[in-house]
Order: sequence, then C-alpha cells, then structure tokens
Amino acid sequence: MSVFLVAEVDVTEDSWIPDYAAKVHDIVARHGGKYLSRSGAIEQLEGKSQDATLIALLEFPSADALKAFVNDPEYTPLAKARQEGSESRFRMIDDTDAAGTIPYLPAA
Repeated sequence: MSVFLVAEVDVTEDSWIPDYAAKVHDIVARHGGKYLSRSGAIEQLEGKSQDATLIALLEFPSADALKAFVNDPEYTPLAKARQEGSESRFRMIDDTDAAGTIPYLPAA
C-alpha cells in the first residue's frame, strides 16, 4: 500500500537548504520514494494557517519504506539541519479512502 509524506516546512534560517536540496532526492529514491510536489506557492483556502514556506508531498511504496527514509543515517544530519533552520511538520498518510466512496481507492 502506498503511503504519502506531507512535509510542511516554515523556513526560519535558510543556510541548510542548498545542501539539503542537493542530497535528499537520492536518499528518498533509495527508499523507493518520489516527490509528487514541492512548492512554495501555498494559498490558504480554509482553516487556520500553519505558516508553511514550503509544502512537499512524497509517495513511498510502504510505511516501512517511508520510515526507513526518515531514519536513514545519511538523512540524519540533513534532518537535523532542517529542524534547526525551520519549524517542520512531517505527516504520514496512506492511500485508503476512509469514507469508502472513491472507487479507485481501497476501502478502509
């Protein structure tokens, strides 16, 4: 079952970004992941804003693969730099349809 990483990042200090951007894609790919979107073009349409500078949506083949990426020793220093230079929220969701109404998604 595919899972998705929703990464909401509010950059507070940007010196970490060039090194992070240069290295993170290879680590994501090594764990079977791929970026579906990585954008700073965020328009709040409803609800309370979470103040994100960037939102990234990544797809992984399984929860284990996503967790392996997050816990990869090569990713650890990049994550630390990101955490020190931003307020970040990482969320994992799966591809089920809790309401059971979307025919191409497996029932929850």
